[in-house]
Amino acid sequence: MQRRHLLAGASAAALAACSRPTPGQSGATAVGRKLQWKMVTSWQPNFPGLGAGAARLAEMIGRASGGRLTIKVYGGNELVPPFEVFDAVSRGTAEMGHSAAYYWKGKNAAAPFFCAVPFGLNAQEMNGWLYHGGGLELWRELYAPFNLVPFPAGNTGVQMAGWFNREITAVSDFNGLKMRIPGLGGDVMSRLGATAVNIPGAEIYTAMQTGALDACEWVGPYNDLAFGLFRVAKYCYYPGWQEPGPTLECLLHKPAYEALPDDLKAIVEVCCQAINDDMLADYTAQNHRAMRSLIDEHKVAFRRLPDPVLNALRQAAQEVVGELAASDPFAHRVFDSFSAFREQVRVWHGISEVPFYQARG
Repeated sequence: MQRRHLLAGASAAALAACSRPTPGQSGATAVGRKLQWKMVTSWQPNFPGLGAGAARLAEMIGRASGGRLTIKVYGGNELVPPFEVFDAVSRGTAEMGHSAAYYWKGKNAAAPFFCAVPFGLNAQEMNGWLYHGGGLELWRELYAPFNLVPFPAGNTGVQMAGWFNREITAVSDFNGLKMRIPGLGGDVMSRLGATAVNIPGAEIYTAMQTGALDACEWVGPYNDLAFGLFRVAKYCYYPGWQEPGPTLECLLHKPAYEALPDDLKAIVEVCCQAINDDMLADYTAQNHRAMRSLIDEHKVAFRRLPDPVLNALRQAAQEVVGELAASDPFAHRVFDSFSAFREQVRVWHGISEVPFYQARG
């Protein structure tokens, strides 16, 4: 626990100067005025990785601002349901939210690009596209009509393909399969004969236990162990083709954000980037430990999806994403930017990351 708070302390120290009045700011605005905000999330309170990350973000902002901006965090269903975070922040019911953009594909076709695209960008690549490849500018343009300002605020790294109560040996095994899988991954599975269902994480265990679902994808060993999914499914398949680098989002109610003095805006921005890095580090450290527990203590069978199945998923993903891009002019703009960056980074990683992994063995 102590190590998890080192980054928060470092952020507070680095940003301490930001809490002092700058030329042109009144002391009352810069120092005297204290704000209390609400953050609604799609996660259970303090749930490992996701919920804890939202709580650490709120803590970082409070410490870095010297208490001038404090944030009370609400888990899913504590103030609003998990899938109503977008609307709650858009309306100003809460000033902040923490969730995942692919939940909002019904509001705008381009939204999933800013969370996870099947066979798309991993966490390192998503950060490159968002921060230095034009992705964040497109994201903010997309959300502006909804009175929202998004920030990247977490990443789990490559996830698992999911938990199944049957072996997957061929594409035909997806026929009639009821699976919890959100976003574009759900559209791909539907194309291959499955029934895709999107329910909040807190409801997955019961749905699997009662037989309402035959399979589910959640995150990976760190979170799946916490949910006890090994008790309701025997097989855990990889790789996570559907979510190779899922970015989580911090949503800000635009009028509230724009009313902040410049130094508090900077604190929010830097703390979001800090938690974006910190959450990925947390998952990188914890997933292996949880995987060993699942294998050694709970006898979980981790299995790789067969190549013919992965090939079929890849083909279906190309069709789904291509059709999405063709359905909406803004989605096409995002698709073009995303695809160009993926090709550029694929060429570079082809002589950097990939051969290093191969050489390391």
